[in-house]
Amino acid sequence: MDADYVIITVHLLGALIAGGVIGLERSYHGRPAGFRTHTLVSLASSLLMLVMLYQWKWLPGVPADTIRTDPTRMAQGIMTGIGFLGAGVIFKEGLSVRGLTTAASIWMTAAIGILIGIGFYFPAILATLLTLGVLSVFRWLEARIPSHTYAHHSIRFDRENVMPEQDVRALLASYGFTVANMSYRLTDDGLSFEYRMVLQTSDVKNTSRLAADLRGMKQVRCFQISPTGD
Repeated sequence: MDADYVIITVHLLGALIAGGVIGLERSYHGRPAGFRTHTLVSLASSLLMLVMLYQWKWLPGVPADTIRTDPTRMAQGIMTGIGFLGAGVIFKEGLSVRGLTTAASIWMTAAIGILIGIGFYFPAILATLLTLGVLSVFRWLEARIPSHTYAHHSIRFDRENVMPEQDVRALLASYGFTVANMSYRLTDDGLSFEYRMVLQTSDVKNTSRLAADLRGMKQVRCFQISPTGD
């Protein structure tokens, strides 16, 4: 077999493995872009960089030293295209924006594919291991370090039976929440009054406790608590 064919095969298989390993982690956590998406991104990036690596094969019969193209332009084009794919996995769910980590992992997978495509294996392998560490080990650390949780909250009352604002704030404070950006809304039919705000707490369990209490209050017509996060 031609030595070039061996090199091309090794590069593409390396890109397939690197992208597949990262994609498996995303698939395991139920992300919209998982195993196949990451594998194809890495494989395509590597393939396009191989085009630059073997650019002298584009024009058979032309001396190799007469062909001058800038390989960084191909890398730039790949990363620009990946930007559109990454934007496709970022979506708004209620008041929360999700998919940012998956978009970042797709971008990283493309970069790894580029490195493998040009045969720069050591940084590619190291980047793959570091990416897996960020996606898995950092997830474990993130779940254990103290952090603030934010949620968008709205609560509605009958217009003639509205809970005073200070009572609402006191109720939320009793569950460990602080209130920011309080706003007020009267519904179009004029029958209901609504408070809207951003809640912040250091214990995510406070959200379910508050929801259980509000569900049992007959004065509350409806409410919504939408945690933010990736």
